[in-house]
Amino acid sequence: MTETSQTVSFGYEDIDAQDKTARVGAVFSSVAKKYDVMNDAMSAGLHRVWKDQFVRRVKPRAGEQILDMAGGTGDIAFRLEKAGASVTVSDINQDMLDVGIERAMERGIDSLVWSRQNAEELSFPDRFFDAYTIAFGIRNVTRIDKALAEAHRVLKYGGRFFCLEFSTTQWPGFKEIYDTYSHKLVPRIGTMIAGDADSYRYLIESIRRFPPMPEFERMIRDAGFTQTKVEPILGGLVAIHSGWKV
Repeated sequence: MTETSQTVSFGYEDIDAQDKTARVGAVFSSVAKKYDVMNDAMSAGLHRVWKDQFVRRVKPRAGEQILDMAGGTGDIAFRLEKAGASVTVSDINQDMLDVGIERAMERGIDSLVWSRQNAEELSFPDRFFDAYTIAFGIRNVTRIDKALAEAHRVLKYGGRFFCLEFSTTQWPGFKEIYDTYSHKLVPRIGTMIAGDADSYRYLIESIRRFPPMPEFERMIRDAGFTQTKVEPILGGLVAIHSGWKV
């Protein structure tokens, strides 16, 4: 089954494509206020290291226009704006954006632009941004190919695309340990911290249904990007994907 068929994956379910956006929206509305706490709990704080590494690869510069898609709670944007870049934080879920705006106010950060957007149908003009980032969000998009095409459209020539996303680790032994942890313990952690096992069960299942690293790299190339690259972390448990618009 492909992302261009009439049905798409929602965790381990196959559902009508037109229903996915609403169902994913309900998941993130449910977990928004505890999202960052849960990230710490599920990754033992490693998500912070991964995001730091991701932003180092982006190399934000003062004066650049950067779109941080699915940036909800601001984790990536806060790191990008330190370099003096002009960052637009976009997310389809207003509850996630509200959490990010509140966090920005607490930090005294008022330079970010917050914009509710669907990654598949961005309202921004062609060739507007110098860089496009998306961290742990692309797998929740209904039509990944459309989101990638929109990323390519809004980037300037010479613009760069960076995506941080879970994948499948290739390390022998570790994969089995992680599978057991994620399927059995993460929903329980979700219940204890966020009072919501089902949403976190979906998030884990969505990782399993996401295309393997070589296939996702091919999708990025098919969207028009060149010089694509994949940087596996922890054997591919997480990967940084990148490409250029030339």
